[in-house]
Amino acid sequence: MAQITSNLNLNKIFYRCIIVIIIGMLAVLTFVLFLSKNLPSLEQLENYDPDLVTRIYSSDGKVLNELFVQKRVFIEIDRIPEHMQSAVVASEDRRFFDHWGLSMRSIARAIMVNTLSLSYRQGFSTLTQQLARNLYKSVGFEDSILRKVKEMITAIQIERTYTKEEILEMYLNTVHFGHGTYGVEAATKRFFGKESRFLNIDESALLVGLLPAPASYSPVHHPDRAYKRRNTVLRLMRDQGFIDRAEFDENRAKTLETVLDVPKRGSAPYFTEHIRRLLEKEDTALGINIYRDGLKIYTTLDSKLQSIAEKAVLSTIRDDQNRLNKRLYNDREEFENLAYLTIYPEDTLKMMLAGEGQLYKDLRDKLLVQCAFVALDPNTGAILAMVGGRPDYHDQYNRAVQARRQPGSVFKPFVYTTALDNGYPVTEQLLNQPVVLNIQNMDGTWVKWKPQNYDGSTGGLTTFREGLRKSMNLISVRMVQQDIAPAEQVKQTAKRMGINTDIRAVDAIALGTSEVYPIEMVSAYSALANKGVYSKPFAITKIEDRYGNIIKEYYPERKEVLSEETAYLMTSLMQTVMDRGTGGSARWKYKFNRPAAGKTGTTQGWSDAWFVGFTPQIAAGCWFGVDDFKVPLGPGQDGSRAALPAWAKFMKAAHDTLELPLVKFEKPSGIKDEKICTVTKKLPLPACPIEQEIFKGGTEPTQKCKVHKTS
Repeated sequence: MAQITSNLNLNKIFYRCIIVIIIGMLAVLTFVLFLSKNLPSLEQLENYDPDLVTRIYSSDGKVLNELFVQKRVFIEIDRIPEHMQSAVVASEDRRFFDHWGLSMRSIARAIMVNTLSLSYRQGFSTLTQQLARNLYKSVGFEDSILRKVKEMITAIQIERTYTKEEILEMYLNTVHFGHGTYGVEAATKRFFGKESRFLNIDESALLVGLLPAPASYSPVHHPDRAYKRRNTVLRLMRDQGFIDRAEFDENRAKTLETVLDVPKRGSAPYFTEHIRRLLEKEDTALGINIYRDGLKIYTTLDSKLQSIAEKAVLSTIRDDQNRLNKRLYNDREEFENLAYLTIYPEDTLKMMLAGEGQLYKDLRDKLLVQCAFVALDPNTGAILAMVGGRPDYHDQYNRAVQARRQPGSVFKPFVYTTALDNGYPVTEQLLNQPVVLNIQNMDGTWVKWKPQNYDGSTGGLTTFREGLRKSMNLISVRMVQQDIAPAEQVKQTAKRMGINTDIRAVDAIALGTSEVYPIEMVSAYSALANKGVYSKPFAITKIEDRYGNIIKEYYPERKEVLSEETAYLMTSLMQTVMDRGTGGSARWKYKFNRPAAGKTGTTQGWSDAWFVGFTPQIAAGCWFGVDDFKVPLGPGQDGSRAALPAWAKFMKAAHDTLELPLVKFEKPSGIKDEKICTVTKKLPLPACPIEQEIFKGGTEPTQKCKVHKTS
């Protein structure tokens, strides 16, 4: 009887245990189902879509720069080196290819350690669980049992949805490597300045060594820790058969010399900042986020020409800076005031100005020669190269598109163009004698100004061609004063050709006293190169989303602003400037001998030096000066000396590098060649010295010379 009672009690206990287990399992299942409600759905897992870096490309396919909040570049698994994949598996999850999202052995070990210590000391995350934590914000980051349960559920879903290769690909593209980088491609560029496909074994091990604690193992801030951690990863790779003993010894002996302390700066920084500003004006209308959407921005810039421009500009900057330094050192009072010598040591400043170290920021706007350079395709308006300031002192101020400076004599072509458009021939003669201008000061008062030619010379009757060749101020002023090119018409000509700043329609317009942007000056000159057709400067050709779909394409915007005949006549005058005038050193000194037209520019007081010119294939212009316009470059620092060298060096190297054919400016059918008397510019008599000149049909001379009559 006792035996029967005992058996009944055992049965009751057994059934109760079964019920408790069932209830427990139901409770666990209910808890799991409850947690699952806040987890990503299977559909969300299949449409994994992280924030990605937006890349800006040159026209020849080079990555110029990247825009991002979290720097992340997606890359396919087959482009990631096998040793990088092996390093991750060896260090983070050696049984990755064998488990189904969870490692029961790791879970059991973690439970034992944490139970015995009565605290959370041992984790048990598989690589898939880490991916779950990286991918979804709804999976918490706090170290807790709740987080682990969520990770486990999500990890199982991931394993059911993706292959092991796909999981590894997602992991390597989402994991945080420190210093704002996410994914192996972004990390490789940050630490080594190259693409991940070029990683070496030791570099892969170093990156993987960062994963447990990126801040603690940073090779930038903690190289010793990073070195030891890298060697630990190499040992794990060796022990698990991913590398052999010889490879281990070779890579373990390597130093961290390939690590970049400072991220590699993008190319063409002023241009890419210009692109960023343009995109920010359109992002809402296009429905894009330039910092998160992983866009591809294709631009007009040619990376080869950009490199040439930066070298040409920097070479000229150094020469200009040396001359400015010499001037300042000879003027003790000015140097003391500008350099704050009561605060900064003089010897240190002189070393900085000589290029030995960076000059203090609060002195740069007064002591550094600055620059702007733009090159365009005159036929389309495409920006081929852009430098917005000194390449060795990059800042956020893009002088090519943001700085308004007085153009001086580079504005004169608008005066001459207006006169030619009004039907005057290039042989029109004006008196090269002093004139008086009424000039309005900043306070509204008027004063009389008596401008002079650059060399102080005067003379007799002078033609348009001779006046522009020598950049005679008196001739261009007389053109305005005598209504050959009235100030208001000159203003409208400049505006029609692309100058959008406020040009003051006063007599002094002839001398370029109204401020302009460098890029607008170059684009206006481009209209002359392009037979009177203005092409608006543009920088972006196409925007694609991360999947290669085109969001928007950009095309040239053109309009006719001058007749072909006027454009050709003006170009011819400016060719004379290049061949026999103030731009002549481009020929004899810098050996740029292609058909070209251009103009020097220097402002009163030597504050601004310009050169703008073009061939049929490339238009380019540059400005040099000090940001504080009150600080002059110094006497003699005119456009031909302080600016032309950069232009000439660029144009010669650019045409040679691109192997552009030698092209002449095409003469329109409405232009006539005529023989004229060299002295009177009239139809020649037999005794006249003769020269060849060009005329727009209807403006050629009709009267004969009266000086060289034969008896």
